[in-house]
Amino acid sequence: MSEETAVDRGPVRRVLARAGLALAALLVLVALVVPGEPDRLTPGAFARLPVEALAGVALVLVLPVRPRRVLAVLAGAFLGLLTIVKLINMGFLVALDRPFNPVFDWDLFGPAMDLLVASLGETAAVVAVCGLVLLALALVAGLTLSAVRLARLVAGHRTASTRAVSVLGVIWIFCAVFGVQLVPGEPVAANSAVAFAYDDLRQVRADLLDQDAFAEESAAPDPFGAVPGEQLLTALRGKDVVLTFVESYGRFAVQDSDVAARIGPLLDEGTNRLRAAGFGSRSAYLTSPTTGGGSWLAHSTLQSGLWIKNEQRYDSLFATDRLTLGGAFQRAGWRTVGDVPAHTRDWPEGGFYGFDQYYDARNVGYQGPSESYVTMPDQFTLSAFHRAERAAPHAPLMAEIDLVSSHWPWSPPPPVLDWNAVGDGSVYHSLMRPPVEGLWSDPALIRGAYAETIEYSLSSLLSYVETHGGDDLVLVFLGDHQPSTMVTGDGADWDVPITIVARDPAVLDRVAGWGWHDGLRPGPQAPVWPMDEFRDHFLTAFAR
Repeated sequence: MSEETAVDRGPVRRVLARAGLALAALLVLVALVVPGEPDRLTPGAFARLPVEALAGVALVLVLPVRPRRVLAVLAGAFLGLLTIVKLINMGFLVALDRPFNPVFDWDLFGPAMDLLVASLGETAAVVAVCGLVLLALALVAGLTLSAVRLARLVAGHRTASTRAVSVLGVIWIFCAVFGVQLVPGEPVAANSAVAFAYDDLRQVRADLLDQDAFAEESAAPDPFGAVPGEQLLTALRGKDVVLTFVESYGRFAVQDSDVAARIGPLLDEGTNRLRAAGFGSRSAYLTSPTTGGGSWLAHSTLQSGLWIKNEQRYDSLFATDRLTLGGAFQRAGWRTVGDVPAHTRDWPEGGFYGFDQYYDARNVGYQGPSESYVTMPDQFTLSAFHRAERAAPHAPLMAEIDLVSSHWPWSPPPPVLDWNAVGDGSVYHSLMRPPVEGLWSDPALIRGAYAETIEYSLSSLLSYVETHGGDDLVLVFLGDHQPSTMVTGDGADWDVPITIVARDPAVLDRVAGWGWHDGLRPGPQAPVWPMDEFRDHFLTAFAR
């Protein structure tokens, strides 16, 4: 090695070392002050002084060598994990309009993986997940190494570090006392990392207490649990009762939004069309236990009459003997059917709902294309159900049908066809349209895509009633939850429309006391019930 090369390498190494230290300090600072809420993710959120950094420097200055190293490793790893949880929390707030639950929500990563597979294909989904895992590991490792390196720097420059932390500590106290903010809503004296971790710990405690609360709720006497079948649902004898969930059909779709300006006239026209065909309808709102996703929480809440607001309650529900709406119809002598086209694998929980027959994506004979989570268009779901269960003479039927064409990511739906043209779904190969270009960069396009899928789902359902309704059909259709904040924006309620449709006026007379609004479109002042109250209202109204 020449003398010139050796001389040149010294400054290069110093520059690289300083750059590495600066990068380590920046990484730790960002991890400490990055917010856990997407609406706070602005440059002002990073113009803050974190008290955790000052406390860390102070501890490094007073600890011996070995404890100092252990502290640096643990602090860096913890900060990495906390940052990952913050990022997950932001994703939950965007998609589900609620924070990440550190106890229950790990179970949601299974359904999330299923959605990725449906959207990207299995290989691409696995690659994407592996990439995210590697990034998470790199973040934890990077923050751990950064903390160790910064601790070594502080310990090696004790005098300068002591002076710096003393001055910054005084500044922090001054800013905390006087509420100094460089940006409105973002105090300079930050303690966001500690606060976020503390809030998570409080949430964990609340979640553990919720186990006992739900055990007490589910163990309370069920007013319908011991009612004999011959006394249940007597006012619906001889009727086909179809309970239909329309994916992501929320209040936003029918009231005070640009989407409502499109869906409202459709419902008003549908009211008139059904009235001309002899059908009456009544509508109101239910408050769902979930928003943006988690449809199964809404389904189980409506069916069981218990408030199923998280995965723990959902899992615990199946250990009870709670009477569901499906179970009540089964006990009263109806043939009961569950139709969940989004499912592509066995679903043991279906037995809890009292279904005699269960249909999913595998056993309805669909031969058409699938789009992301939408395994088949809603009109095909309704057509296949009708052919299998209602077309021929049959015993009274109760069914829950979960329509999915309006599921995120809102792929363009096909047109509503003549029912004789639906067949095995092969016709859809020539009718499917590509996704809207630039959709995810334009909120107006996102809302337009959402509106189009809701319009398709409702149009299919109304066309079914007109074509195949008959005198004995009683249709109850509702949303499972509001769409995500990508559509609604922040602050939307968790209300969903619900409508009951029947040709027999005696059916609607039974619910006259509910105060629901006439027609398919509930007005702004329509009654709002918690979703868990519907089961008892329904079973009470239709028992003589």
